[in-house]
Amino acid sequence: MTHTLASAALAAEQKSAEVTDWAGRIGWVVGLLLFVALVYWLMRQGWKWRGSLQSDLPALPEVPEAPGEAKLTMDGRYHGSTTAGQWLDRIVAHGLGTRSRAELTLTDAGISVVRPGANDFLIPAAALREARLDKGIAGKVLAEGGLLIVTWEHGGTLLDSGFRSDRAAEHTTWVETLNSLINTTEGIAR
Repeated sequence: MTHTLASAALAAEQKSAEVTDWAGRIGWVVGLLLFVALVYWLMRQGWKWRGSLQSDLPALPEVPEAPGEAKLTMDGRYHGSTTAGQWLDRIVAHGLGTRSRAELTLTDAGISVVRPGANDFLIPAAALREARLDKGIAGKVLAEGGLLIVTWEHGGTLLDSGFRSDRAAEHTTWVETLNSLINTTEGIAR
C-alpha cells in the first residue's frame, strides 16, 4: 500500500514542463518569416528579369472597338503564353504571363482576348499559325486535350497561348474553325 501511495504522490508531482525559452521560439518564427519573404522577393525579381529579357517583344495589338461579327465565342481561362514549341518558356512581357478569366471572340479581325483585371489583346487573323489541343503550358498541366493552344506570330516570334473553356467540348470546334481559317488565309496569300 505504501508503494501505491508513493506512486500516486509521484504522479501528482509530474506536470508538463513550462515553456521557458520564448526568445528561441520567437527567433525561429521570425527567421522563418524572413526566409519566406526572401524567397518571395527573389521570385518577384526573377519575374521582372524575365520581363526585361523579353522587352524586345512589341506591344500587343489592341482589341478593336468594332471587331465585326462573332464567328465563335468562349468563356474560360487564359493560362499564359510561351515560346512556340517550348511549353515551359513562359512569356511575361506585356502581361502575357498573367493568368486570368478570359472571353474569346473569333471575328474576321482575329481572336479578341478580353481579360477582366488584365491587359486585353487581339491575336490578328493574319498572325494565326495553328490551333491544337494539348495537355499543358507553363505551370498548368491538365488531362490530354484539356487546353486549346493557339500558335501565332507576334513581332517575329512564334507564341503559343493556352486557353481552357468553361465547357471543354468547345475546344474541338475552336481547333477545327481556326485551322480552317488559317488554311483559307494561307491559300489566299499564295
